[in-house]
Amino acid sequence: MGPGANAGDYPQTLAAEARLVAGAMQRTGLSLPPASTVFIGGGTPTMLAAKDLAAMVDTVAQTWGLSDDVEITTEANPETVDAPYLQALASAGFTRVSFGMQSAVPAVLKTLDRTHTPARVPQVVAWAKQAGLQTSVDLIYGSPGESLADWRLSLEAAVAMEPDHISAYALVIEPGTKMWGQVRRGELPMPSDDDEASKYELADQLLKDAGYNWYEISNWARPGYQCRHNQAYWRQDTFWWGLGPGAHSYLGAARLWNTKHPLAWANQINSGQIPVAGWEHLGAGERATEVVMLAVRTRAGLDIDQLRHLREDKGAGLSQVVAKLIATGLIEPRQALAGRVVLTLSGRLLADGVTSQLLGW
Repeated sequence: MGPGANAGDYPQTLAAEARLVAGAMQRTGLSLPPASTVFIGGGTPTMLAAKDLAAMVDTVAQTWGLSDDVEITTEANPETVDAPYLQALASAGFTRVSFGMQSAVPAVLKTLDRTHTPARVPQVVAWAKQAGLQTSVDLIYGSPGESLADWRLSLEAAVAMEPDHISAYALVIEPGTKMWGQVRRGELPMPSDDDEASKYELADQLLKDAGYNWYEISNWARPGYQCRHNQAYWRQDTFWWGLGPGAHSYLGAARLWNTKHPLAWANQINSGQIPVAGWEHLGAGERATEVVMLAVRTRAGLDIDQLRHLREDKGAGLSQVVAKLIATGLIEPRQALAGRVVLTLSGRLLADGVTSQLLGW
């Protein structure tokens, strides 16, 4: 929650925020259908008690309702949960838990400033399975000093746990962080683009061999275990509302975001204000860019007719762009002939460049 905030009050404050939002929606004639997915993330939610996470889900259920087949996920730090905790989540209606594994190599975890030990992750994954929860583990590659052998070890350790879902993200170093300063001063070596490409290719091969199919550039799952919450976000075909400090909401072309500082967020709610810090309305061009950028990253790909419509006056050259992408091996030819843009493995490594070409930049 941050300095000056009481974590014990968090579920009650979140419930108060939900009531304020629901009241505003009712006054403006805006309604949301029962939630088909609920995702609790942003840091380490499992620092809170299981009953507090259950209370948050109950808030959504009482305010907007839950669909019969709702998917309810929480992120979790392996060090902050045990078997009774995970069983309590399952009893409260949670269906998935995503563990921040990051790496199986102690030196890499130290570089990432993670506190858990590698041996803890298989134990919590097993406990989650025993509780009847679907399981996912998140990995990070490209840490300063991480070798290809280190990365292989992490992948093999993740596969050995047999989770339902595995995510693998390239490390992004945020400006102003401790690691950012260390890299700038030359204290930590950053991997080359070729090194990161080799690690991605290794991940895709090992995960495919183990029965995991890629369905978004950074996400692989066993058949039927894709994260529905993420899929809804990538499709951009539904509204969602975010609750909590720094949460983002999406209402068509409108984007809203909450106050980030937990204490300021709580104070606004306690004074009867919806804690929206800012908002923007995306123009047609910005919306098109967002739709294309997200869809191109997925296994489902992007409908070429939809792309032609989004490009508007630039659509006349789309056929040539698609032909060039086929010729350079960046999109799958059979999918393109069937009317969809789907990236090849090489295309996934150059996804931003493919997106730029498709948008006519």
